Amino acid sequence: MTERYFFSADVSRVDRSRVHQWLSEQSYWAQGRSREMQDAAIDASRNYGVYDSGTGEQVAYGRVVTDGITFAWFCDVFVCTEARGLGIGKMLTAGVVEDLEPLGLKRVLLSTGDAHGLYAQYGFAPLAEPSKMMARVQ
Repeated sequence: MTERYFFSADVSRVDRSRVHQWLSEQSYWAQGRSREMQDAAIDASRNYGVYDSGTGEQVAYGRVVTDGITFAWFCDVFVCTEARGLGIGKMLTAGVVEDLEPLGLKRVLLSTGDAHGLYAQYGFAPLAEPSKMMARVQ
């Protein structure tokens, strides 16, 4: 079924309106995020999508915030409801990991409430010392 879809790192393909709707209305982490804030996040990040080969419609999104040298944060990962269970999350994650590989980043972090098994397949693991991590949340 995944042969019907393709991965792209081309930011010009990102359906900004659709991504904003997904994240601001359907995600558990970005509820209420403004369109302006989402567009600024897209502009300041590496962006990825999975698209339907027949229609060109975007079915998944993810972005990476990085310095391009030592660190990256893989975030805002979303697969539309209709495409879940088809391997789209795997396609997106594999594409992102492959795209970042040449950078030689020491650390790529992500946060997930429900997809630990998916990310483990691509080398992500719980932090060895989570007590060393801190967050300033506003």
